[in-house]
Amino acid sequence: MKILGVSCSPRKKGNTVILLEEMLRGAAEHGADIELFSVSGKDIKGCDSCYSCMAKGDCHIQDDMQPLYEKLIEADGIVFGSPVHFYGITAQAKAIMDRTFALNKPGKSLANKVGGVIVVAGSIGLIDALKDYYFFITVQRMLPANFVAAYATVKGEAKKLEKGMKSAFRLGEEIVLLVDKKFEFPDKFPRSFFAFGTHTR
Repeated sequence: MKILGVSCSPRKKGNTVILLEEMLRGAAEHGADIELFSVSGKDIKGCDSCYSCMAKGDCHIQDDMQPLYEKLIEADGIVFGSPVHFYGITAQAKAIMDRTFALNKPGKSLANKVGGVIVVAGSIGLIDALKDYYFFITVQRMLPANFVAAYATVKGEAKKLEKGMKSAFRLGEEIVLLVDKKFEFPDKFPRSFFAFGTHTR
């Protein structure tokens, strides 16, 4: 079993990474292979809406999203982490979300993987970040796990959040247990690339 933590923080060792590492520690102690991917120092461009991935199954943009695609596909459980910038997820987090549009073929999607969320804010914005991530998880046909939402402003402050660190560790355990359930969405309800559930008439 492989559990992947994806840090969408531009900081290499910020509060988001601290909580993700604690989550991964919890997953590892319950038998999972773990890996952390950080966007810090990476080049991940935004989606250019060319739609070529719909026909070819691959994104034509060659950047650091390419190795992340492989890690996302290989993982059984994924926990996305982001600090809150300007009251929402980071630009890097949104770019990753948009670029996963290319993961739309059988055996090359996020469907049926377990998804969790860690967000860190200094003020308002936690709910908006959680909302964005959980809608993403739902659209991707992932099985949603719990979340950790923490208030921390100073670099490294998350380590002092006793309840936050404990919750992150437990999230790692929860992800492992949910993966063990081997949940699968019915094939009758595949992922839709349009506004499913929305009607104009």
